[in-house]
Amino acid sequence: MRLIIAIFLPFFLFFTIGRPIAGIVCLVLQITLIGWLPAALWAVYALGQYKTDQKIKSLTRQ
Repeated sequence: MRLIIAIFLPFFLFFTIGRPIAGIVCLVLQITLIGWLPAALWAVYALGQYKTDQKIKSLTRQ
């Protein structure tokens, strides 16, 4: 579900993963039609990093 959000509403993804300042920067980038593609790519990359961080946290708790 978050992958679909990352593609269609990149700025909103940053708010869902707890990075509101990056979300605001991404929104400014997404406002321009040319900047929407880099914003979507950045959001997909950030989502991958978030998932990796969550996996590392779950492994270090044990």
